[in-house]
Amino acid sequence: MKPFIYYSSFGSITVGDHTYDHDLLIRSDGHIEKRKKKLSKDVYGTSHTLSIQEAEFIYEEGVLKIIIGCGQYGALHLSDEAKKMFHEKKVSLVLADTRHAVQEYNNSAEPCIGLFHITC
Repeated sequence: MKPFIYYSSFGSITVGDHTYDHDLLIRSDGHIEKRKKKLSKDVYGTSHTLSIQEAEFIYEEGVLKIIIGCGQYGALHLSDEAKKMFHEKKVSLVLADTRHAVQEYNNSAEPCIGLFHITC
């Protein structure tokens, strides 16, 4: 079951009845886990560029939509390799500042993955 995101502000996000103080990945089955930003930071020295390694970790076979909250000020972006991989997998990407990505996620009727950067 897809969880509902109630609130997001700089440094926190509330999903269901729990508030998190770190970036989140919400799987298509509703499972919530901490974002593995080290997969990108090891490549680029920052977690503000989503690497192919992190994109491969995020992706689930058969999921056609991924919503990415790029941070309160939109600092997160995808590497060219990550964009290419998602394009080849025919995934619809929604990239928006986290506030708008939360709205998109909550309003999405189809199964999707959500990645939410909660700072920057």
